[in-house]
Amino acid sequence: MSKHNSLKSSATVGGKRSVLKRFERVKLLKARGEWKAGRSPVGLPKTKQEG
Repeated sequence: MSKHNSLKSSATVGGKRSVLKRFERVKLLKARGEWKAGRSPVGLPKTKQEG
């Protein structure tokens, strides 16, 4: 049985992710200077990746 075209991995290679993982959002907020020390990493604001 073959895979459906929408399930093949070659379609997702090189695609741009619109959602960042939590550690990536913390890193981005630190780079922007919007991160405060001692802040909880739960409930972070949504951020868009630059460029």
